[in-house]
Amino acid sequence: MPPASEETTLYVVAYDIPDDKRRTKVHRLLCGYGAWTQYSLFECWLTRRQYLELQAKLARLLIAARDSVRLYSLCGTCQGKVLTVGKAKPHDPVTVIL
Repeated sequence: MPPASEETTLYVVAYDIPDDKRRTKVHRLLCGYGAWTQYSLFECWLTRRQYLELQAKLARLLIAARDSVRLYSLCGTCQGKVLTVGKAKPHDPVTVIL
């Protein structure tokens, strides 16, 4: 759910990156911005500033001739129409350090 203090937009971020090392870096970056909902897909509630920041960070990680990242914005009406069919979303394992 979006934070109440700033105006945010829901973005669906999908990526296709053939290199394991770069794909892992992009995955870790996106973990800081949103929820991992499919193996190469995140849902991120972002302010305009966060959206621009994410674009800049992605540009530094990617090789444009090989990699593809797509950011789709969802309007308020569309957000309520999202349907998931099938198994639950993936999740990162929880690590507990004592």
